[in-house]
Amino acid sequence: MKYLFSALLLFTMSVAVYAQQADPIDLYPAGVPNSKSTPASYVEKFENGDWMSRVSKPQLLPFFPAEGKANGTAVVICPGGGYAGLSMVKEGQKVALKLNEIGITAFVLKYRLPSDSIMVDKTIGPLQDAQRAMQMVRQNAAKWHIDPVKVGIMGFSAGGHLASTEGTHYSKAVVPNPDNVNLRPDFMMLIYPVITFGQYAHTGSRDNLLGKNASQKMLDLYSNEKQITKDTPPTFIAHAEDDDVVPVQNALMFYNNLLAANVKAEMHIYQSGGHGFGLNNPKESADWFAELVVWMKANGGVK
Repeated sequence: MKYLFSALLLFTMSVAVYAQQADPIDLYPAGVPNSKSTPASYVEKFENGDWMSRVSKPQLLPFFPAEGKANGTAVVICPGGGYAGLSMVKEGQKVALKLNEIGITAFVLKYRLPSDSIMVDKTIGPLQDAQRAMQMVRQNAAKWHIDPVKVGIMGFSAGGHLASTEGTHYSKAVVPNPDNVNLRPDFMMLIYPVITFGQYAHTGSRDNLLGKNASQKMLDLYSNEKQITKDTPPTFIAHAEDDDVVPVQNALMFYNNLLAANVKAEMHIYQSGGHGFGLNNPKESADWFAELVVWMKANGGVK
C-alpha cells in the first residue's frame, strides 16, 4: 500500500495546494464487511498514472483546501471505470484539486470493484463503500471543519452510477450504522453518468455489478431513474450528446424524473465531447465546472 500511495502522491506533489493532502483513511479499520478471504492473486494495481484496479482495501483520500479557504462544504468523489477500475487521477485527484480551489473539502473514494472473488454479495459492495464514506465524513465533520448538512457526492461514468445509487438508495443502510448517521447526500453532481440498466444501459457497468444473468427485479432496482423520490438530493448533471459509451439518455431520463418528483436539478448537455473527458472537454468552449460553481453558489455550496 505504501508504494501505491507514493505513486499517487507523485501527481500531487507538483501542485502547491496539495500540501493540504492528508494520508489515506481506511474505510473499515476493524475489517471490511461483506468480504471473503482475498485470494493471493487479487493484488491491487495502479497503472498508467491513473488506473486503479483490484481494490480490496477501500479508502478515502482527503484533500483539504488551503488554510483559511475552506467554506464548510465537502464532496465525496467517485471516479469512473465501468466498475472494472478507477480513474483515480483524471476523475479523482484532479477534480479534488479544482474543488479545493473554491473552498470545498474533497474526498476521493477508492471503492471496491464488484467481484465474486472478494465479496459475498458483489451487488452491494460499491454502495457499502459510498455509504461508509458519507457516514465517515459526517462523523468527522467537526474535526475536519465541515458543515454536516453540506456534504455532497460526485461521480463520473460508473462512478456516477454509484453516486446516484447512494443518492437514491440511502434510506436502506448496507453498512452498520448504530448511530443512525444520515447517509443521504445533501446534493449530487453526476458527470456523464451511468444511470439506467434498461434500454440505454452501459452493459459493461451493468454486467460487472449485477452479473450477466441479473433478474429484472435487480435491473430495475439499480436503474436509478426509477428510484427517484421527492427526497432525492438536488442534482447537477453534465453529459455530451455524442457520448458513444454511455448514451446521453441516461442523463435525460434521470433529469426528467427529477423534474417529475419536484427535485431541484440543473442539466448541461453539450453537443460534442464523447465520453470520459474529465474536467476539460476539448471539443467544447463551454466549461461544465464553471457552470457547476454557479449552480453551487445558487444552492449555498460555495460562497
